[in-house]
Amino acid sequence: MSRDLSPAHSGLSSGAKSPVAGPSLAAPPMPARSPGSVADDAAVESNVKSTLTTAGSISKRPLIGKRHASTRSDASGLLPPEPGSHPDSPLSPPSPGSDPEEDTYPEGGLRAWLVVFGSWLALFASLGLMNVMATFDTYLSARHLVDHDNGTVGGIISLYTILSFTLGIYVGPVFDKHGPRWPIVGGSVCLFAALIVVSISTNYWHLLVAFAVFSGLGSALLFTPSIAAIGHFFNERRGLATGVATTAGSVSAVVFPYIVQELFVMVGWPWTMRALALICLGVAVGANFLIRSRLPPAKHAKITPSVRVFQTKGFGLTLGAVFLMQFAGFVPLSYLSGYVLAKGFGQEFSFDVVTVLNASSAFGRVAGGWLGDWVGVYNANVMFSVVASIACFAVWLPVEEGKAGMIGFAVLFGFTSGSNVSLMPVTVGKLCGTREYGRYYGTVYTIVSLGVLVAIPIAGKLVLGSKGSWDGLIVLTGVAYLASAVVFAVAKMSIVGWRSKPWVIL
Repeated sequence: MSRDLSPAHSGLSSGAKSPVAGPSLAAPPMPARSPGSVADDAAVESNVKSTLTTAGSISKRPLIGKRHASTRSDASGLLPPEPGSHPDSPLSPPSPGSDPEEDTYPEGGLRAWLVVFGSWLALFASLGLMNVMATFDTYLSARHLVDHDNGTVGGIISLYTILSFTLGIYVGPVFDKHGPRWPIVGGSVCLFAALIVVSISTNYWHLLVAFAVFSGLGSALLFTPSIAAIGHFFNERRGLATGVATTAGSVSAVVFPYIVQELFVMVGWPWTMRALALICLGVAVGANFLIRSRLPPAKHAKITPSVRVFQTKGFGLTLGAVFLMQFAGFVPLSYLSGYVLAKGFGQEFSFDVVTVLNASSAFGRVAGGWLGDWVGVYNANVMFSVVASIACFAVWLPVEEGKAGMIGFAVLFGFTSGSNVSLMPVTVGKLCGTREYGRYYGTVYTIVSLGVLVAIPIAGKLVLGSKGSWDGLIVLTGVAYLASAVVFAVAKMSIVGWRSKPWVIL
């Protein structure tokens, strides 16, 4: 599989639920200033108003100081988790001011944006390799492993994809425990060494171990920490920062296939692999110098997965919504080019449609993340999922021979699917504290990715079963997006409370 899921992951809180049934008449204490924090009169007034909220009420968005030092404003701040809601957390239930380091984020500045750039470089390397898997599969079947059937060759690509996705459930807790340095270093070494070995391998088992196992491990080690590290520096602007970093997936989807196709003709398989190894090493070295974590690791943090994250309020529903969203998104990404060819538009136009889709996706990742910061990531997910569903039923389904309609759908779908990539990590981050971000994001990303792997064969069976008709595939995509919007709305209300106003920011 050669698609970006970036997921992009994930991801504290400002506001609190009043412990009493009515408004408190006691004057609230003045908040203590932590070194380097910024608080003006408006921010103090906001704190006072937050203290006077009644039970079950939702606090307003916290104000941002002159230096963009923000306080946490995720779901755990809107409604603090009950004791035991994060049983795997070494921290007590968070409350405003209880941890100045975690409650105050830089929200910008040179150091923070250098981390974003480092994450972009790491994602460019890991997702770039993933974006040329289809090309590798074709070349290996035709030139390199001609004595093996297509299913055997495809097993290398499938194992690589599965490991790239599923190992995140282990990499996330390692990031929380030890920070990003060792995962990023390990991922860089694995990716470079694997591609060098692949360049000199002719035996199937050598390719399986080097390419599938070690490249898959390298991609997983690079991907999860690069997303999670952004959450250490951004909270109020996390959607925008994550969106900027995940544009690496759209750029690599254009750059890597072009490089590979040209080099295969000019220098052949061995030197193409070595060239890719050098490119991945170069950008990964930059990521090693730039990606940092801001907070010390959680005390007594574990490096093994835990099913107890499912006890977190809203986790299961959010997981289901993200699964439906990614399931729906993978179908057009995998079959749109084939659909264009089947409708007789031609090879050149199919490339144009994919290019338009990738360009729209890059724009959607930034714009979607920015909008999510303002209206709330759950609200933004509902909006974009509805728009994607409308695009399927009102634009893609009626298209037969009109190129304008096909380009229009590529623009709409590219924008909405791109926004999904940048919003998914930020949405997950609303369920946990920053020191648990890696664990939660890695768990969601792994489970969702495993489920999404079945989207391609299911959609393919629909086309074959309907004797070449694509209507069933399109309807499946539109229904899945609509169901995703509904589940996102239910997940949000389960977190903020059913008595809250539906448009509350979350």
